[in-house]
Amino acid sequence: MNHPAAPVVQVAAPVQAVYVPVDRPEHDADRLAEQLRFWRRSISKHKWSALGLASAIALLTTLIVFVIQPTYRSTATLMLESNKSKVVSIEEVYSSMSSNREYYQTQAEILKSEELARRIVVKMKLVDHPAMDPRKQEESGLSLKKLIPASWLADDGADKNSPAKLQAAVIAKFKRQLTIELVRNSQLIKISYEHPDKEFAANAANWVADGFIEADMDARLAMTQKAGSWLTERLTGLRKKLEESERALQQFRERERIIDAKGVAQSGASKQLEQLSEGLVSARHKRAEAEAAYQQVQSGQKSKVDLESIPAIQKNTIYISLKGAESAAESRLADAAKKYGPEHPRRQTADAELRAARENTRRQIDTIVTSITKEYELARAQENAVERALAQSKGDILGMNRKEYELGVLEREVASNKNLYEMFTTRMKETNVAGDLQSPIARVVDPAVVSGGAYSPKKFRIIGIAAVVGLILGIMLALLLEYLDNTIKNAEDVDTKLRQSMLGQLPRIKGKIESGDLQIAFIKDKDPGFSEEIRSIRTGVMLSSIDAAHKVLLVTSSVPGEGKTSVATNIALALGQVRKVCLIDADMRRPTVAKVLGVDTTSKGLSNLVSGSDPTSECLHFNKELGIHIIPSGVVPPNPLELLSSIRFAEAMKWLEESFDVVIIDSPPLQLVSDPLILSQFAHSVIFVVKADATPYQVALGGLERLREAKAHILGVIINQIDREKADRYYGYGKYSAYGYGKKYSYSSGYSSKRA
Repeated sequence: MNHPAAPVVQVAAPVQAVYVPVDRPEHDADRLAEQLRFWRRSISKHKWSALGLASAIALLTTLIVFVIQPTYRSTATLMLESNKSKVVSIEEVYSSMSSNREYYQTQAEILKSEELARRIVVKMKLVDHPAMDPRKQEESGLSLKKLIPASWLADDGADKNSPAKLQAAVIAKFKRQLTIELVRNSQLIKISYEHPDKEFAANAANWVADGFIEADMDARLAMTQKAGSWLTERLTGLRKKLEESERALQQFRERERIIDAKGVAQSGASKQLEQLSEGLVSARHKRAEAEAAYQQVQSGQKSKVDLESIPAIQKNTIYISLKGAESAAESRLADAAKKYGPEHPRRQTADAELRAARENTRRQIDTIVTSITKEYELARAQENAVERALAQSKGDILGMNRKEYELGVLEREVASNKNLYEMFTTRMKETNVAGDLQSPIARVVDPAVVSGGAYSPKKFRIIGIAAVVGLILGIMLALLLEYLDNTIKNAEDVDTKLRQSMLGQLPRIKGKIESGDLQIAFIKDKDPGFSEEIRSIRTGVMLSSIDAAHKVLLVTSSVPGEGKTSVATNIALALGQVRKVCLIDADMRRPTVAKVLGVDTTSKGLSNLVSGSDPTSECLHFNKELGIHIIPSGVVPPNPLELLSSIRFAEAMKWLEESFDVVIIDSPPLQLVSDPLILSQFAHSVIFVVKADATPYQVALGGLERLREAKAHILGVIINQIDREKADRYYGYGKYSAYGYGKKYSYSSGYSSKRA
């Protein structure tokens, strides 16, 4: 008897599958709607977490803002006098007063300066003021240092309370509480001061306004006095420098014998330069023409090209006449050849004339070549001569220009020194006049008054913003958690992530479940929705075998704990009601079928059948109550993979396929062993089980890729243990699935659980 050869399966090593998005013919509006639905589901799923985070942030913010000390704000308005009239133009000496934006910004920065703050602190003696003295505030307020043992702190009290350190601390605090704001499209500046003491806040704003005006007037007066002193010192030096420059100019004129420097550049040398430049252009043009003809001749001689084809030779008049004579000789020879033989005198005469004409042409070509060479050399010589003459002329003119330049420098220096001396004399007089005419840079429009209410903190606004920010953070956290969830949750994930068809969605059976009840939940009707979904899967399996018989079904998963054995047993029970079914426990490493279906765990099974140690009748068990045949795993072999790859296993599968309508194989997980890949070669279809909200899609996709590499036919994917309430609430799929209808319509009451 010839045994059929066992199929040889090349098992690929487990690989990390990478999800590649499938191009789907959807419109942009559909994708946007799906994204919005995803956001809605994510927010609805984590809404209590988001609301809790927002409430916690709002509550914490409320506690903080109600213990913060209120701050009062007073504002003084100052108008800059940028367009005040000037008695004299002395402003160029000590300041530049413009009405542009840069000027206003500069004055605003001066109001914020440390020098102005120091002036106010010293004048108003703020170091000893109760509202600003840091020593008194540390004694009255809560300080972190009071909570720390004194031995832990460095003894820097003497240095900290030094006058310089105290003044620096007060100045820094004064600047922090000061706000300067420019009023748009105006000359107004608002000076605001914030402080817990509202009276001190109003006084401080007025002190800054008055101090700014006084500081500017003092600075301008000091600058005017300094400018007058500086001008007096400079006049003596300028007078001496003017005399030296005038003396140097006169000496240069006498040394170079210059009477009138005007028109030097337009002398005869410049005209000669112009003529030489024109001659150089003409010479270069002639040289270029001669060089072109010369290059043609040289190129023809090097490449051994017929010189008669060169344009420079073809244009020669003598060559043209000789070519005409040569053509006439050729014509006479052609006529003689028609009338006479080779030895006839007239033909020989015509032949001699042709040779003579060609020889004349060749000699003339040599003459033309020599002439072209000489013309090129002559043109180059003429060009060089013109260039030398032009260079000499340029040198002469450059010498004259240099003298003219030196003369101009001396004249300009004399004029500059003279103008500078006159300007300083005028400014000296103006400074003396303007010393007593100081006008203020600004004036106070609205003095600061005591505030009637606290400026900060704005409690309700801060609480509202904190609540909104907390809600936004909660929503972002919800979306982040949903994006990080890479498990399979619904049929859409099966389609987009696993790129596989959906066979069914089995709900999670709630309540107390005894050991083994889950594997026979279809018969016991523990959950109408679960039973109805099993019937839907049974219908899908039966309809898929209309054109091609799917007698052998392999049920597997990626990792343990996904419920593949429960799915396999319940599908077998459902098919056992209408077909003759045999359920095989091929998970010989962790067998569970015999235990949950009431078969003795020590009974003989698949390993005994394949090894041939026991007859088929002892390995095949029929459960009358369930209506199916069962082949348990049997004795656990040391090498299950070799057993499944044997010829005896192939023969056993062939016999089972002939004896039963449907054979269902419960196999081990794909990620652990390669047994499912061997078993897939005997199965007509593979059912892949994925646990909802548990199995990462990359793991499931890796298992499916291994099955595809083994050329297995994948019938579909079953999502197991779906939380129906969660699916109804967040995804909206539960009420449209088979188990959704199973809540209202139960078929168990009028349907026999035994095989028909």
